[in-house]
Amino acid sequence: MTETGVNPFPQSESEVIVRFESVGMRYGRGPEILKDVSFQLDRGSFTFLTGPSGAGKTSLLRLIHMAHKASRGVIEHFGHDTAALHRKELPDLRRRVGVVFQDFRMLNHLSVFENIALPLRVAGQKRSDYAEDVAELVNWVGLAHHMDSLPATLSGGEQQRVAIARAVVNQPELLIADEPTGNVDPDMARRLLRLFVELNRLGTTVLIATHDLTLVRALDAPVMSLADGRLTYRERAA
Repeated sequence: MTETGVNPFPQSESEVIVRFESVGMRYGRGPEILKDVSFQLDRGSFTFLTGPSGAGKTSLLRLIHMAHKASRGVIEHFGHDTAALHRKELPDLRRRVGVVFQDFRMLNHLSVFENIALPLRVAGQKRSDYAEDVAELVNWVGLAHHMDSLPATLSGGEQQRVAIARAVVNQPELLIADEPTGNVDPDMARRLLRLFVELNRLGTTVLIATHDLTLVRALDAPVMSLADGRLTYRERAA
């Protein structure tokens, strides 16, 4: 938010949430990780991103999260060309995006409940307004008995579930998730998939990067595939 309290990026009526046109990306002077990538994510869509390790999936997600800049091409978020924005303007756009990366990014001095509630606190909500909803979400991801635990006491799979709950707690306009079911058992993976589907039903645009073809085949959803930095697209999972 700006100092006046007015969001400079109000929700757009545009049907396109993210648009890439001929995007390339490299780290420093190294070779291009992504090459001529073009696609768009429409409002309310649910899409999978697949590809082998090293194909560039995480790099693509970081571009979508505005954590890195493209080397070339055009990237638009919510109708805004992000290359033309001042870096001070980017946080307002990022707040509209829920993200789950594989490093989880827990705040170690906060409990499970407090980590999950953090986006709501940052948005200025009072604990009395969100406590019941956060507790319900903690229970949904199977961590009710860890409500007051610190991240250091959790397993990798449990930390992953905290990260997912934190990413969805404020029903973001866009959710991007990198291998969100990689450290959980099949039953929990299905439960988390239902959470993503419900969030999508409520209006969130969802992009999930995964190696888990069982997860992909569970939904009749479009699939984008990366190989050697190049993107292909098919309307439905094979």
